[in-house]
Amino acid sequence: MFSLLLPLALAFLIFTMFRKQRKMKKQVAEQRTQMVPGTEVMTNFGLFGTIVSLDEDNNKALIELSPGVTATVHSQTLSKVVAPEPVVEEEHSVPDDASSLTDPLSDADRPLREETPEESAERLNRENARDRNDKEQ
Repeated sequence: MFSLLLPLALAFLIFTMFRKQRKMKKQVAEQRTQMVPGTEVMTNFGLFGTIVSLDEDNNKALIELSPGVTATVHSQTLSKVVAPEPVVEEEHSVPDDASSLTDPLSDADRPLREETPEESAERLNRENARDRNDKEQ
């Protein structure tokens, strides 16, 4: 039984390794087809830029880091294509009444005023008395 289990486990591991490798190859090939001049990319070392030109023969890519600043990198350092952020349009609704046009100040938005020591003592005494009354009831 054990002699059969070990080769099966080994075959399963080899199968999963080849499957993962094939999946990664497919993903890299798909990314390479997306990398054309004008595409925004990120390099392995964290530089973001736009592809200006690709030289497949020499494995070189010219990327523009900022307007007028370019860098030549090995094409394999282009690690991922940066997807453009989708533009979200805000939906504007018409209010039913004028009260929804103004924002009433909540307690958190009102300007705070300093409490004097006497006011603090009075407030704390009131709160303690209220707490004692609640416990007695």
